[in-house]
Amino acid sequence: MTEQQLPSWADPAVSPADLDAQGMSRRGLLRRAGLFGAAFALGSAATPALASTGRGLGGDDPRLAYLVGDHHVHSVYSHDAKYTFSQQAQAAARFGLDWMVFNEHSNFGHASYGAKLEHAEILKARRENPRQLIFQGLEWYIPAAEHATVFAAPGRHETDLLTRFELAYDGKLLGYDKGGAADADTARNQAHAVKAIKWLAEQRRTGYVDDVLVLANHPLRLGIDSPYEIRDWRDAAPEIVIGMEGAPGAQGAAIPGWRGATSIRGEYENKPSAQSWAGYPADAYLTYGGFDWATATVGGLWDAMLSEGRLFTITTNSDNHRTVFDTWKNGDWLPGQNFDNTGKLPDPVNTDTPQPGSDFWPGEFSRTHVGVTRYGYRAVMAGLRAGRVWLDHGHLLDGLDVRLKRDCDHGDGVTLGGRLRVRKGERITLNVTVTTASRVNAQGILPQLAHVDVIRGAVRGRVGDRATWQAPDTRVVQTKDVSGRKGTYTLRIPLTGGDESFYVRLRGSDGKRNGAGYLGASIDPHGPITHEPGNGDPWADTWFYSNPIFVDVVGS
Repeated sequence: MTEQQLPSWADPAVSPADLDAQGMSRRGLLRRAGLFGAAFALGSAATPALASTGRGLGGDDPRLAYLVGDHHVHSVYSHDAKYTFSQQAQAAARFGLDWMVFNEHSNFGHASYGAKLEHAEILKARRENPRQLIFQGLEWYIPAAEHATVFAAPGRHETDLLTRFELAYDGKLLGYDKGGAADADTARNQAHAVKAIKWLAEQRRTGYVDDVLVLANHPLRLGIDSPYEIRDWRDAAPEIVIGMEGAPGAQGAAIPGWRGATSIRGEYENKPSAQSWAGYPADAYLTYGGFDWATATVGGLWDAMLSEGRLFTITTNSDNHRTVFDTWKNGDWLPGQNFDNTGKLPDPVNTDTPQPGSDFWPGEFSRTHVGVTRYGYRAVMAGLRAGRVWLDHGHLLDGLDVRLKRDCDHGDGVTLGGRLRVRKGERITLNVTVTTASRVNAQGILPQLAHVDVIRGAVRGRVGDRATWQAPDTRVVQTKDVSGRKGTYTLRIPLTGGDESFYVRLRGSDGKRNGAGYLGASIDPHGPITHEPGNGDPWADTWFYSNPIFVDVVGS
């Protein structure tokens, strides 16, 4: 059976042989997926397209189911991690993940040996875990900057693409790591990052791989991802560089009494260096409610990018290397072996004694929810690219559905990542359907949502100064107190089109830790705040964030 002959429900990124071997009939596939039920009961061939055109006033969007995932997971094929593929996949299944990306660090040992060995294990893991969508990825050392997840749709060239990319464009392997103002090679290195992204786009355009995506990781951890570099990466290929981590991994780094008195959630424990962009304040190097300053600051860098009217998705993930309180340690090398000549760490061994670590298992604490209309690898990638994304910590919510529609329309309107066209002054309604947590999380806590914040920002188009990190017209415009509400309920929030285009996004928390936002209480009266060093219990400070919906205001 060729790809063209696959039934309409099947994802072409999964080969017919794999479907047959795993018994993946449509009924079996959806049953194993577990959570689809109503969303996919709409039909097979009649399932709407993955992305709405949204060309008419009012827009339109398909019914969605949300797949939960993590695009930043490490294994023994990273030089600084310790778990096997099987350990990570089993943990992810235990905590309800539908998709995950093994995102190994670039390294000469990895490029020469590890990537191919890793691929064989990924194929095995896909067979052993048919409910999970397991991607192969790479943690790219961006020339002159930080790290990024690069991952491709499954196919015959997925490993070759990543290895070729690693050898030709990795900043660490090439020695293109410098990006400070005083470094002679900064301009060359920054240009090479853009060249790398364009190369990925070309591989997708020519069909060498079906799809490939890039997400910037922990962008403000070191302060070396400048606003203009992030814009340059996005603009080089916006269909490839689709966003960044809104919240980093290592969320267990500051559990009281665990790593020390100076520890910070996310391991954001750095100070400005000669490589850092000088325009960031010192407070940018901290996390706020576990979120990166670029995302957590209302009117900050993320909003500055959204105010240009262009989608830039945020995610969260585990960045799992070493799980907090876990008792496994790295195994011992055989004589003459090392990572450079094997591309793989020895398998771990159990010590029965807690070992150092900052991370949670994939899905245990951090979750990225992606809206899809069908089950499969390319569907997840399409959902990420379309921006149908929301994220939570600590399993704060069971579900979130967001729709924005004109009051005069009968349809559902548009959802996260979408665009709604309205006339000046037209009345519109934001419908936010929340499903509260129904079971205790891994910490034994039943999370309770306390408030939902509506954040609105003006869209003014491309900025003249590509180094700007502020959006002065973005602020929290409404807060809904939802304390004590349980089950599934819908908040109906009236808005007006106004005179200029804008976007809206959502945020909420358990209400245990908040205060005036970084740019002041008039902009954000009860936003996420920093914790004192060494005292950052992540389970006692959990938030959800959503991607924006854009509103294009046209003449009356």
